[in-house]
Amino acid sequence: MTFLMGPALLFCPADRPERYQKAAERSDAVIVDLEDAVAPADKQRARGAILAQLGATGDVPELDPSRTIIRINPAGTDEFEKDLHCLKHTPYRHVMLAKAENAEQLKALEGYSVIALCETAAGVINAAAIAAEPNVVGLMWGAEDLLASLGGTSSRNDDGGYRAVALHARSTVLLAAAAFGKEAIDAVYVNIPDLEGLAAESRDAVASGFGSKACIHPSQVAVVRGAYAPAESDVAAAKELLEAAAAAGSGVFQFNGKMIDGPILKHAESTLRRAAR
Repeated sequence: MTFLMGPALLFCPADRPERYQKAAERSDAVIVDLEDAVAPADKQRARGAILAQLGATGDVPELDPSRTIIRINPAGTDEFEKDLHCLKHTPYRHVMLAKAENAEQLKALEGYSVIALCETAAGVINAAAIAAEPNVVGLMWGAEDLLASLGGTSSRNDDGGYRAVALHARSTVLLAAAAFGKEAIDAVYVNIPDLEGLAAESRDAVASGFGSKACIHPSQVAVVRGAYAPAESDVAAAKELLEAAAAAGSGVFQFNGKMIDGPILKHAESTLRRAAR
């Protein structure tokens, strides 16, 4: 299974069905959230809202199943079981497992394409084993829940940058995803008005290798898309470089006065993939 959504994934509370379509229209994929965005007392109503928008026959959903992810509650909880019971009656088969902590938890999600959200100490430590599971299509990390699981108070320093432990978790999840050919999704940027900070963090996500970034407000989508969209000049240069590589027919060659090898060609290929999205 391959993750084909992104780069801008937008969270939407499951108990706010009036926002479903707006979120879908403004993003590359919508994450309908049954976990943190919904108060415990409202979770059953939220599941009902998902079912209510399916229509009389249950096969004509308001949301496109190919661009919809349902974030479900952590494995081992009563809410997790209720979420799965709800999903059985829908066409949605892309889920995000909140607080994923070990590979065994993925067994209960056979038949679903899973984004494992590694946002606890156990989840980060076991990221590679989780990524190895065949029904996992991507890994995402979460900074604030991670720091809470550590007993910390904030994932960021006073200057807005991540603390060392958060950066370690971010890198660990990224490496685990890449090692098993899965999508890596960067965490949300919680300071909604700070679009400049979001742009800088999104550019770093692109440069580091994250395939997508999650958003918590519609205003963030355009910023994330802008960071992931290569300039026309970069696309043209990548095409020219790859054409030259094909003509050279060798592992290392000269192009415009520079020595070109495998890693540089991979960067060019990545640029064209982002342009295609």
